[in-house]
Amino acid sequence: MSTDTPREDQSGPPPSGPRETGGPPAPGTLRSGALAPDPAPDPPRRTGLRRFAVDTAPLRIAPFRRLWSSTVVTAIGSQLTAVAVPLQIYDDTGSSALVGLAGAAALVPLVVFALWGGAIADLMDRRRLLLFSNAGIAVTSLLFWAQAATGMRSVTVLLVLLAAQQALFGVNQPTRTASVARLVPAEQLPSATALTSTVAQFGQIVGPLLAGALVPVLGLPVLYLCDSLALLVALCAVWRLPPLPPLKVAARRAGLADIADGFRYLVRQRLLLVSFLADVIAMVLGMPRALFPQMAQLDFGGPEGGGTALGVLYAAIPVGAMLCGLLSGLYARVHRHGVMVVLAVCVWGLSVAGFGLSGPLWLAAVMLAVAGAADMVSMVFRGAILQSAATDEMRGRMQGVFTVVVAGGPRLADLLHGTTGSAAGTRATVVGGGLLVVAGTLLLAVAVPAFWRYVPER
Repeated sequence: MSTDTPREDQSGPPPSGPRETGGPPAPGTLRSGALAPDPAPDPPRRTGLRRFAVDTAPLRIAPFRRLWSSTVVTAIGSQLTAVAVPLQIYDDTGSSALVGLAGAAALVPLVVFALWGGAIADLMDRRRLLLFSNAGIAVTSLLFWAQAATGMRSVTVLLVLLAAQQALFGVNQPTRTASVARLVPAEQLPSATALTSTVAQFGQIVGPLLAGALVPVLGLPVLYLCDSLALLVALCAVWRLPPLPPLKVAARRAGLADIADGFRYLVRQRLLLVSFLADVIAMVLGMPRALFPQMAQLDFGGPEGGGTALGVLYAAIPVGAMLCGLLSGLYARVHRHGVMVVLAVCVWGLSVAGFGLSGPLWLAAVMLAVAGAADMVSMVFRGAILQSAATDEMRGRMQGVFTVVVAGGPRLADLLHGTTGSAAGTRATVVGGGLLVVAGTLLLAVAVPAFWRYVPER
């Protein structure tokens, strides 16, 4: 559902990529193609409450730690730009319609280039593609800063830069996530996904708060400049990754036929298809954020134009997701990944319905936080299913589809909930949507029992 430390003494990439031939694996490699540290004694067994805390085992693998660290610094920086662009458009024009147009300008290139970028990630060295896309995003952030610092006040320039940045992000995101399974062993995929998702949620909470604090003091251009500096730090971390060339195909350019091959592969792989459909059901039917402004004012007593109630509603889901991410020690002990996705999406639906029935604001916030926690669980295990069930030569394309689903689902939900809420009322829309999520997910599990029974190979 919704929506990239200390260093070891391992420095620089290994001299060659993972082995593909028979015989015993070389030190630092796994047969699955994942890079791993040289054999070392197992870490002490965690007992008591420590076993529920964040599982940091993947961070002991230097290449993954570098990839993860690049996500940490950009998680907050990207949110600064996400706040700055609509704020600048509104400050320059006073038009909410133009702010909405910025959303469309961002979504279309993101969808197109996520699909194409996923195909490229399957056919060339992923490290090189990460370097190119990270550098491109950094350049667009610097251009954002330049136009703001010089007082250009051109909405057209802003939209063009935003479209270019989202196109580059569409290439970067599936490449980044498709690289994880090459860097960590299969049993650590849930923990690795949880670590990445947790810092992303942290960025969604801290980034807007930091932006709100910086703008009155330092001015809008500083937000763009901070994002640019964060991207340069991330670029240094990506530079230190090992080469990640295709394992089974020769590097070449990606075209429409390669994208079509990815969709044909998805249709044949019912496990992956169901994991995507589960997220579509959860997001399209059960994401009520379009109704938050109206509900904050009419149902929870907030003032017109915002207020504490509105902030609480928007923050509750990412707060719940982040807190659940801090308990990622549990994930490594769970082997029934399909069961966890089904249960998590059902909990999401029930929590959203509970939010729709809530009277006081504190109860509404609790229900949304529980929904956010369920969202995190679903995201972790859907991500692990995608990483383990997809072959490496298709993993980038599947991550591209994943990016499209994550980006497009909530926007379709905004349209559905906005129109239905106006006709049927906000509470009826939210409760009905949550219950439909539960019904649709259970029907999906019954229709494809192999998904419910799925356990990744070890």
